Amino acid sequence: MVSIKDIAQQCGVSAATVSKALNGHSDIGEKTRQRVLRAAEELGYTANAAARALKTNRTYNIGVLFIDAYNSALTNEFFSRVLDSLRLEAENGGYDITFINSTVGKKPTSYLQHCLYRGVDGVVIACVDFYDPMVQELVNSRLPIVTIDHVFNNHIAIMSDNVQGMEALVRYAASRGHRKLAYIHGEDSAVTDARITGFHRACGALDIPVREEYLIRAAYHDTEGCYEAAKALLKLPEKPTCIFFPDDFSYIGGYNAIMEAGLRIPDDISVVGYDGIHLSRVVSPRLTTWRQSTTGLGREAAARLIELIERPKTALIDRYVVSGSMQEGDSVLDLLSR
Repeated sequence: MVSIKDIAQQCGVSAATVSKALNGHSDIGEKTRQRVLRAAEELGYTANAAARALKTNRTYNIGVLFIDAYNSALTNEFFSRVLDSLRLEAENGGYDITFINSTVGKKPTSYLQHCLYRGVDGVVIACVDFYDPMVQELVNSRLPIVTIDHVFNNHIAIMSDNVQGMEALVRYAASRGHRKLAYIHGEDSAVTDARITGFHRACGALDIPVREEYLIRAAYHDTEGCYEAAKALLKLPEKPTCIFFPDDFSYIGGYNAIMEAGLRIPDDISVVGYDGIHLSRVVSPRLTTWRQSTTGLGREAAARLIELIERPKTALIDRYVVSGSMQEGDSVLDLLSR
């Protein structure tokens, strides 16, 4: 196996200089760095991760916990795009990622035990039951932790501005004359709480009554649940004029219920989604939705975790909010123009 000493001998420099060049230190000349890197490539040098870990007390490996009740996190376009952004930012910082689960081989284990077994330097947690005892155990450990869309005391949290997003959608529907607004909201979570707050705030500011029968719960990313919820809303004696869905993917279920009822979007019923995934732009009519910044969420989570790992005494433990944007489609009828 090619060693740092072999590269040093070929370049006529010290082993310390080779180490600095390979690790991106700034106190060596660029010509020397390039000469070392070319020699390393020619000789087929590969860094030994185990040796690096012994020297730095870090593995340069980040754990990622993405699990939900439907095991759909990695097939969910929204979360897969967050993950891809997280991966790219981690790699730019010199880190690999490892998925954390509750088994090692075929043996059951806790999330924390899996993290310790893999020797990760820190963990990003998202799309999980944050009240799961195994998640709580991981959060209460000494590992650096960053969460996405959930806040734990004394931990960094990366949040979408869910209040702002929902307020913007309500204001948009109201600007087009809608006052009978139904909201199929997700299951109990910090995300749902924030969006319900935004819904109530905007309705209150616009003097739009919030009717209890217009508020129905259905899980995120659950087309069947949203199908049933939409059917229930369409059977009401006084139907809403606009239905808010928990996310763009679950809207598929609502779309099916609306079609079965013989109604047209937006002529007979208006709809809005949430997330801004590719699906929202290719369905007909195009879905009006709030586009969350998947790039911003993943990048911020990785950057903050790396900062916490490398500079724990100066990293700010806080909540970091990532803004989104309105994505106007053709799914909300302008009642004022009638």
